Amino acid sequence: MRMIALTKGPTVIHLLRRLALPCLLALGTLAATPAEAVIRIDITGGSVQPLPIAIPEFVASNPQATPDGALQTLSTRISQVLSDDLKNSGLFRPLDKAAFTTTVTAENFATPDYASWRTIAAQALVTGYAKLNADGSMAVGCYLFDVFSEEGLLQHSVTIATPKQWRRAAHKCADKIYTQLTGDSGYFDTRIAYIAETGPRKNRVKRLAIMDQDGANIEYLTTGQNLALTPRFAPDGGSLSYLAFGATPRVFRYDLTTRRQELLGRFPNMSFAPRYAPDGRSIALTLSENGDSDIYILDLASKQTRRITNQPSIDTSPSFSPDGQRIVFESNRGGSQQLYVMNADGSGAQRISFDTANPRARYGSPVWSPRGDLIAFTKIANGKLRIGVMRPDGSGERLLTDSWQDEAPAWSPNGRVITFFRTQRSTARTDGGVAVYAIDLTGVNERRIPTPTDSSDPNWSPLLP
Repeated sequence: MRMIALTKGPTVIHLLRRLALPCLLALGTLAATPAEAVIRIDITGGSVQPLPIAIPEFVASNPQATPDGALQTLSTRISQVLSDDLKNSGLFRPLDKAAFTTTVTAENFATPDYASWRTIAAQALVTGYAKLNADGSMAVGCYLFDVFSEEGLLQHSVTIATPKQWRRAAHKCADKIYTQLTGDSGYFDTRIAYIAETGPRKNRVKRLAIMDQDGANIEYLTTGQNLALTPRFAPDGGSLSYLAFGATPRVFRYDLTTRRQELLGRFPNMSFAPRYAPDGRSIALTLSENGDSDIYILDLASKQTRRITNQPSIDTSPSFSPDGQRIVFESNRGGSQQLYVMNADGSGAQRISFDTANPRARYGSPVWSPRGDLIAFTKIANGKLRIGVMRPDGSGERLLTDSWQDEAPAWSPNGRVITFFRTQRSTARTDGGVAVYAIDLTGVNERRIPTPTDSSDPNWSPLLP
């Protein structure tokens, strides 16, 4: 099996080519053998050749019917969702099935005709099957092959409780293939919580909603009777906290298993939604008093709050580092809205955002990457709100988007993709609108996540169990 590598660091992802075969880069540095001819392509500058990959329709073990459709129909859908996942990552280019010169069957899916796949310039091949078990569960297998070296790289099987969960099987297979070819963990078997918005601008209905990371399986969790804002996943992914505005702001925890919600507290002076500590035992939130806003820690067991900043300024938008030892936040304590990092007890605050070329630039909504290597933020400058990243010491600032109003970044669980929401300008003919987008760390692969209504305030779940 050929070795693949990625130069370690927050701003560089490379692709390796060995002879004619591009390979995707993995995190860390893995040694390549002297016999390998390696070409490194820096895709942070926008130059990237996605890996050509063939993904024929998965095969069914037999023509059985299931309560959710014929097994062959589900097999076809699984391969399509898997293909879409890999394409959406920006690192893979699934080949047109019309160009295929060979047919994959139940007899040969594990023994490909490599020569036929080379004729259409496929450099990797994914095949698979679906099988209905006697207990009603379904097994889905996925195989990954290196077409040029004629090697099998992966054999993986997923068992799902019912055929109704076929999309999860597709996402899990895509995660395994992504990991095998990049060395990094996947992020496809995840969900995104967001706020579904409907109605006129001056009387919006905002409901808490959740969907698969590709926009499928949307569920509305609240009725819209009260405004729901800023959902945040707990570290284990089993629940969400969110802010509800009625007579007074209230913070709720919504259990995604039981579909019950718990009132965490009424905070009439709340100015920013809470965010979980990595251990899930507490949340950081902002409370305002006498014109000042400070950051507090709310212990979820005792419901007691502890103040950790005490400045004659606005301190808000706290986000913990992955180890729970530090917090990044925004503050105007220096005279303008900037980013600061402090210890988790509130000590040692240091400003990290500096734009010497544009001293009037402001920074907000910081979020620490789950890898710990980067902080995402919204930058307000030159009449635009843009999504960017920097290292925790403030170095290496890069802007990833260039639209009119992009804000509220949230990280994928592998720390390689950011979701955010975009507000469109209103015109004489349209009322603008808001939508959820995702972009990778190159700033090149940007895509809109489809939702049937306006959508805002996205937050990404951990990988599902």
